[in-house]
Amino acid sequence: MNSLKEAFLLIQDKFASWLETVIVMLPNFILAFMLVVVAFYLSRRAQDLTRNLLKRLVDNQALVNFLGGLTRLAAILLGTLIAIKVLNLDQVLFSVLAGVGIAGLAIGFAFQDIASNFIAGTVLVFRKDYPFRVGDIVETNDYMGVIKEISLRDTMLETFSGQTIFIPNKLIFENAVNNYSLLGVRRVDLRVGISYGEDLQKVKEVTLKALEAIEGRVKNRDIEFFYEEFGDSSINFEVRFWIRFKSQKDFLKGKDAAVMNIKKAYDTNGITIPFPIRTLD
Repeated sequence: MNSLKEAFLLIQDKFASWLETVIVMLPNFILAFMLVVVAFYLSRRAQDLTRNLLKRLVDNQALVNFLGGLTRLAAILLGTLIAIKVLNLDQVLFSVLAGVGIAGLAIGFAFQDIASNFIAGTVLVFRKDYPFRVGDIVETNDYMGVIKEISLRDTMLETFSGQTIFIPNKLIFENAVNNYSLLGVRRVDLRVGISYGEDLQKVKEVTLKALEAIEGRVKNRDIEFFYEEFGDSSINFEVRFWIRFKSQKDFLKGKDAAVMNIKKAYDTNGITIPFPIRTLD
C-alpha cells in the first residue's frame, strides 16, 4: 500500500514539474508561435519583393518565379529556426540531426523525389539553353499546352482544352520537350484528295496559288506539295506551309484559311474532291 502511495506521489510530482515547466515556458511558446506566423507572412512579402525586383533585371519569368519561391522557403526556414532557438530546443535539434543515422537514410529515400524535382527545376531554370519559358507552347510527357509557371517542384502547363497539368520537373528534365514557340514559326501540314479524272499538274498549280494568299504565311519559305498515294477513291497529296506562330490560335487560323482557300479555288476551277459512295441493294 505504501509503495502504491509513493508511486502516486511520484507521478503527481512529475506532473507538477511538467506543469511548472509549461507555465514558465508559456511566454516562449507564444513568442515562438508568433515568430512562425510572422515568418510565413514576411515570406510572402519577400517573395513578391524578390519577383518585382527580378522582373526589372531578368527577362525570364520562370527564373523570377523560381527565385521568388526559393526566397519564401528561406524566410520560412529562418523563422522556424529562430522559433526553435526561442524554445531552447536548438541543442536538441542539433543532437537529433547528428544522431539521425539510419533513420536519416530512410528519410532521404522517402524524400528523394522531392529532392530530384528541386534539383531538376534548378538546372532547368539556370541552364543557358533553357528549353522553354513561361508563356511558351510546348509538348512534353504526352501533354501539349502553354507553360504557366515553374515552381521548385513542378511545372504548371495549361492544355488547349483548359485543363491544368502539374508535371514534376524531374520528368521534364529526363524526357524530350518540343517547344513550338522557340522559332516563332510553325509548319501546317494538310492532306487532301482529288478525283482520278483531274489533271494533276493543274491541281498542283491551283493549290499552290490558293495557299500563297494566306494571312500570316512565312513568305521566305516555299510551299511544299507532294502526291502521296492512290487511295480507294482519290489521289491523295500533302501540302505544307509555314506560318508566324505566337499562339495555338495562329496555327488553327492558318489551317482554317488553307481549307477555305483550297475549296474555293477548286470550285472555281472545277476540281473535284471525292467522297466515299456506297450503293445498298
